[in-house]
Amino acid sequence: MKLYNTKKGIIIQYQDTLLKADETWDKLINRDNLEAYLLGKIDGLSTLTDDEEELWLDKANVLAPIGSQEVWAAGVTYLQSRNARMEESETAASLYDLVYDAERPELFFKATPQRVSGHGQPVYIRKDSSWNVPEPELTLFISSSGEIQGYTIGNDMSSRSIEGENALYLPQAKIYEKCAGLGPCLRVTETPIKGSSVIRMAIKRGGEVAFSGEITVSQMKRSLTELAGYLFRECDFPNGVFLMTGTCLVPPPDFTLNEGDVVEISIDGIGTLINTIAFNPKHK
Repeated sequence: MKLYNTKKGIIIQYQDTLLKADETWDKLINRDNLEAYLLGKIDGLSTLTDDEEELWLDKANVLAPIGSQEVWAAGVTYLQSRNARMEESETAASLYDLVYDAERPELFFKATPQRVSGHGQPVYIRKDSSWNVPEPELTLFISSSGEIQGYTIGNDMSSRSIEGENALYLPQAKIYEKCAGLGPCLRVTETPIKGSSVIRMAIKRGGEVAFSGEITVSQMKRSLTELAGYLFRECDFPNGVFLMTGTCLVPPPDFTLNEGDVVEISIDGIGTLINTIAFNPKHK
């Protein structure tokens, strides 16, 4: 089952049927046993007509699957991420090496809702960074009680030149306007996502693929429940929270994003998130 957040309203996709939800996004998603709740509602909901389907799911109307929730992120959960961080910063190499093997994971605040872009919307690169990359991440939706209720696709945009200069600059490398992508939907299931699920990323430049790669979720060092548990140790999230679970695919060190590049991230069972790279027009 999938949920789409759109300018026209919320869509519940059950099998091949699209239904109109009758609640606000925050009220609908922030509950335990979300899949069972949605299954109990579908018989009483209206079905979208063919014309409504085309309009509601047009990329101009699809929003990020987020309401008032914060977005957090985990770091160095894949070996590829550890190696990339050590490459970008010789002075902090031991820092990233240690956190990969440590009991406590790296967790950091990523974005407020207004800094999140949805499917078909631009994500920004910083003008004061010379090395920028997208970071494809399986992203959890966790209810206010700390239970994982769904999954979406995240793009944790990163200014690697800033983070590489000094690890204490991480917030500046990670948090800015349109620094994150989420979408295209929220996949709701009580069954944990399979380790065999494939995460794919392609970066297109001028219509040609400039970088591509894929990896399975099973390559993640930490469990999803472990990451969620650490996030909720001393934080409350009244409307639930989104947690990006770590970077799994990293372009080579000589690659940096250009304005106009198109980033496509796909995860089995969820869909494909597409964002175009841009500069903040206020800073061009």
